[in-house]
Parts: sequence; C-alpha cells; structure tokens
Amino acid sequence: MEMWEGNRRRTLGELFEVSGEAGEAPGEVSIRVLGDVSRVRRVGEAMSAGRIVVEGNVGMHLGEAMKGGAITVAGDAGSWAGSMMRGGTIEIRGNAGDYVGAPLRGDTSGMRGGAVVVHGNAGSEVGCFMRGGIIKVHGGAGQFAGIHMRDGAILVLGDSEGRAGAEMTGGRVVLCGFVPSVLPTFTIDDVRPSVKVDAEVVEGPFYRFVGDLAEGGDGKLYVSKAKNPHLNVYEKYLQNGDEA
Repeated sequence: MEMWEGNRRRTLGELFEVSGEAGEAPGEVSIRVLGDVSRVRRVGEAMSAGRIVVEGNVGMHLGEAMKGGAITVAGDAGSWAGSMMRGGTIEIRGNAGDYVGAPLRGDTSGMRGGAVVVHGNAGSEVGCFMRGGIIKVHGGAGQFAGIHMRDGAILVLGDSEGRAGAEMTGGRVVLCGFVPSVLPTFTIDDVRPSVKVDAEVVEGPFYRFVGDLAEGGDGKLYVSKAKNPHLNVYEKYLQNGDEA
C-alpha cells in the first residue's frame, strides 16, 4: 500500500512495522495503530466497514469522507476529524482540533451522517456546514460552533467561546456550559426544561433561540439557563413572560 511522505511516494512497510493476518471479511477487519502518529494524516479516510484503534495521538483529516465502521483514538486528534463523513462512528478520548465534521476549504458539503464523540475539548467551527449526524463534545468548544449548519445536532457539555450558530439555517446546537453572548441575529423563543439529542435527554433548563435570522434560518440554539445568568435579560421578550 502506497502513501505520501512529503512529496515522495513510499510504501506503508517503509514507514511502519506492519503485521497481521489477511482474509477477514470487510466488516470484521480490525486495525491497531500503535504509537504517536500525530503527523500522519487521513487515517481511516473513506472507510466503510471494520474498526481502527489508534493507541496514541493522530493527525489531521481522521475519518475523512467516512461511510461506516468505527474509529477510536486513545489520545488527541488533529483538525478536520470526521470531515465530510457520511456514516460510522469516531470516538476521540482526548482533544480534537478545529473543524470537526467540517468540509475542506471552499466546499459547502459538511458532515451528513454518523457520529463524532470528543471526550476532551474541540476547537473552532465544530460542525461547519453540517447537514446531518451528531457531534458530541464532553469538554468545551471554540468559536463558531455550528456555523453554516443546515441539519444535524451538536452537543457541547462544557463552555463555549461564543458566536455559536452563525449563519445556521437548520439543525440544533445545545450548549450546556458558559457562553459569553448570543448573536443578535437570534431571537429567543422559549425556555425548555430539557432537550433531546438523538436518544439522549439532556436536562436543562435551556433558553431556546431561533436563527440565524440574517439567513432566514430556523435553526435552534439551546443555551443553559443555570450557567448563563447574564442572559436572563432575554426573558422579558418571552410571550407573557412564561416559560414553556
């Protein structure tokens, strides 16, 4: 199997020790990557079945255009993890870089299906141009989570740096931690006691905002009420002042 090292073609065996047995059915293939491969890109690109386990850190474009199967990373992952994925699951036990689930520069076809779970923190523009699937971040997220989002769901259990949902027209972003502010192109809709993400019920209460109105959007932005008392100024705009 050939791969690129800089601008030179090399075989996999020239760069890594490779061992194992052939002949497994595609859905049963399991690949273990041992060591720090943080400079290795496109691990699991376009995979459709089987399992990859990385026992360390991994580089950019993990699981790009993935269609099925499962990838587990014991450490951190670089930017563009799950870029343009269509199916399967990616679990990152450390941190993830920027652009989780996002398309490449100049493209507008982001993640359409599958699931990405990040146990640590994620960088900026999580779910950029997202059109389906689920992204769950146990830690915090950088700026512009859900930017250009069309469909799907993003759940951030930690703090967020702000500007969430910019130019989104559909889908839902759920922020359980502190948020500095909500973009002025979102309008408050109501207060919800909980929100459902896939099969998981996340307890609130949450302020629910609708937007991005600058794009004619109908996306839903849920922000924790308990973690963001500075947002209680929006409550005066709720109809009759009631919580729904």
